[in-house]
Amino acid sequence: MPASHTTRVLLALLLVAPTLLLAGRSRARQLTEDYTDSYPKNPSVDVVNYVFEISVEHESDVIHAVTTIDARFLAGGSSEFRFDLSGASDVLDGKGMNLQAVELDGEKLDFRHQNDEVFVDLGREIAAGDRIKLTVRYTGVPAAGLVIGPTKYGDWSFFSDNWSSLARNWLPTVDHPYDKATNEFIINAPSRYQVVSNGRMVEETDIDAGRRRITHWKNSVPIATWLYAIGIAEFAVQYVDEFDGKSIETWVYRQDRDAGFHDFAEPSKQVLTYYSELIGPYVYERLANVQTTSVGGGMEAASTPFYSDRSVTGERDRRWVLVVIHEIAHQWFGNAVTEYDWNDVWLSEGFATYYTLLFRQHAYGHDDFVAGLEDARRRVIDYYTEDYDFRVVREYIEDLNRVSGPMMYHKGAWTLHMLRELVGVETYDAGVRSYYAEFMNGHARTADFQRHIEEASGRDLDGFFGQWLFQGGIPRLEFSWSDREGSFVIDVSQVQPAYRFDLPIEVEVTFADGSNETVVWHIAADQASSRAERTFDQPVVAVRVDPGTRLLADWTVERVE
Repeated sequence: MPASHTTRVLLALLLVAPTLLLAGRSRARQLTEDYTDSYPKNPSVDVVNYVFEISVEHESDVIHAVTTIDARFLAGGSSEFRFDLSGASDVLDGKGMNLQAVELDGEKLDFRHQNDEVFVDLGREIAAGDRIKLTVRYTGVPAAGLVIGPTKYGDWSFFSDNWSSLARNWLPTVDHPYDKATNEFIINAPSRYQVVSNGRMVEETDIDAGRRRITHWKNSVPIATWLYAIGIAEFAVQYVDEFDGKSIETWVYRQDRDAGFHDFAEPSKQVLTYYSELIGPYVYERLANVQTTSVGGGMEAASTPFYSDRSVTGERDRRWVLVVIHEIAHQWFGNAVTEYDWNDVWLSEGFATYYTLLFRQHAYGHDDFVAGLEDARRRVIDYYTEDYDFRVVREYIEDLNRVSGPMMYHKGAWTLHMLRELVGVETYDAGVRSYYAEFMNGHARTADFQRHIEEASGRDLDGFFGQWLFQGGIPRLEFSWSDREGSFVIDVSQVQPAYRFDLPIEVEVTFADGSNETVVWHIAADQASSRAERTFDQPVVAVRVDPGTRLLADWTVERVE
């Protein structure tokens, strides 16, 4: 469309926006603060740091470990400390952790190990502001969370897979994103292995005449437990580049050295630069792309994203390049700004998906961006043919290992896209930057994000957030149009089985001479149908709905004679 006409369309969208915002006023803000998941949070205790000392053996799936938990008590009066650790179970063929001792200041403490929870009797009440360091000694075979076994080449390896609440299967932690902490891994392994983890390496020392090696990684940025990562394998390692003085690295199986170094050489630096300028600073100490056995696609482990061993082809497969971009986007959304409850997981997955699309627009052009949006829209439409009531932000989540799903990605991304179109690109970007600045290295809820966009735009957005995140479904629209002697009429009806939506409607009409013009109007949530009428100098021969790719909806179009 010509620039002047694009301006008119955007102005029209803004003019209908106040009506769009009336539905569900003040409801979304209240809901996002009330919704929760099943995890037994204790906000009066804050874990500050974990030190995991883990010993592994070649071709063995047994780990021996000592963990130090450094915790601060924000309120006094407690004499008990709770953490997550999955115990050995006959159901799991004896897999699980055998907890041997919990100590405080060298003294062994009484504890109860019940299934996946450990309750430690501290022996005294802890005052507000005090810090304790618990030492936890245990051994066992992880039932999940740490994948131990051969790579595709038959070499023994150990790779973490903590999503979403599996860290407890091998790490004694408060295994929920509400309590972020810094972490260290000190790995004792045969010297044939190299070790990769979060943060920066502070020690690598051969011991026992070179038969074993101690590798110490320290991450000084607080992160959620699902982002804790180790990889122990026979790696080929390349230091690719630097960004803002921070190393960009590739870690792949030794057999995949050439192919892996080629595939992961790009586009990490370009992506880091783009997101840093668009959103805010990259907070981690380096970026290492790691080939693993433990994930089927990608996993956004902080500073150390993991990728399937199928990601290395030597051809820089576009599908895997997009996965790399997505996992790097997570370093801002999900990692640096983390959802307080799993109910708000779209703040991680929806954002990473949309910001992958924004990078595609930046690097590969607008048509590629639109292609990604259209693919995501089709996925949402298909999903809602099977489960029309599904909501992105759910009232309560029971199973902490079933917190996500395709709508968190695709409908979440589309919600951000429509919001950006509604308030304008510059306003939206300003709101996201202030949101990121406030919650960087902390936690956020949907209401927090909403507040920042409202402050940037000067608009009440409860209606928008309410209809796209807190209710199910998407609009299903039927369009019918006619053109009789220059009098153009188009009707739109909402025909979805439940819910109603407040929508800007945009259609492009094409005339007999091949030129076109865009008609914009509005259908309110309390309307079953709405009509637009225009008079044109020449006949309309075709109609295209949503030419600007701004609306998440399914529709049909019919010409009425």
